[in-house]
Formats: sequence, structure tokens, C-alpha cells
Amino acid sequence: MKMSGGVEWALHCAFALTAADRPVPAARLAEMHDVSPTYLAKQLQSLSRAGLIHSVQGHAGGYELSRPPSQITVLDVVEAIDGRSPAFTCTEVRARGPLAASPEACETPCAIHRAMTAADDAWRASLRSVTIADLASTVTSENGPGVLAGIRGWLSSPA
Repeated sequence: MKMSGGVEWALHCAFALTAADRPVPAARLAEMHDVSPTYLAKQLQSLSRAGLIHSVQGHAGGYELSRPPSQITVLDVVEAIDGRSPAFTCTEVRARGPLAASPEACETPCAIHRAMTAADDAWRASLRSVTIADLASTVTSENGPGVLAGIRGWLSSPA
């Protein structure tokens, strides 16, 4: 399953926001990830439209998670950025050409359609089983608590 590059940036931003103790300006997130602010703004807007983050207005404004990181799955982020469409779309190839199957024979999905749907379902289930909190926990257990503390400190420091 191929995902756009925006998914990676969005996941890193959601992860970073778990460490923030106040709203983080989009420009600060872009600087932290060394990515174009314009490009990142599009990803943040998609996350906002999906209800995963929201913006806080004002001098101390920026973005923050809309709900606890334990309630935001990796699949939520993927779907916010790339949409909910399945990776495979059956065009019913077996009903075409000189050996076309009858309409009655095509009433049930073929083996290829079933295999691809099962793969998509498994992929989505896997991404649904991991939350942003799980990612933060894994990073902490693999790299120590200093990683999130370092992110929090950097995000809180003046630009």
C-alpha cells in the first residue's frame, strides 16, 4: 500500500504534539522537521478537517491534538491525509474481452478481488491497532524519556 509523503510528516507532527505543553505554531513544526511551511500547512489542515488536531488563535496560538493521543490511531492520520478509498479498486476485468464472463458469473467477487480486499482490510486493521500514544511509548522505551523532553523543550523555546 503506497502512501503519500504527507502521511509521514503528519505522523511526525502528531507525535511531536504529544510532547507539547501548549499549542505549537505551524511554522515551528515546519522548522523542527525542516520542511516547507506551505507544504506542512496542507497536512495540518487535513488533520484539522479530520478532527485530529485543532488550531488555537492568538499570540500563543498554534496546533494541538484534539483528543488524547491514545484515541488517535495511525489509520486516522493516514485517512486524514490520503483519504479512505481502498487501495484496490476492482474494475471487473473478467467481464471484458472475447472470453468475458457472464453477468451472473460476476455477481460474486473473484479470487483476485477477495485477496486484495483481505490485504487492504489487514493493512487497515494493523494501522488501526497503533495509536499516537503507542508511538510515543515506543520511542520512549527505545530511546529514553529524553526524546520527548527534548522535543517539548525545543517546541517551547523561542523561535
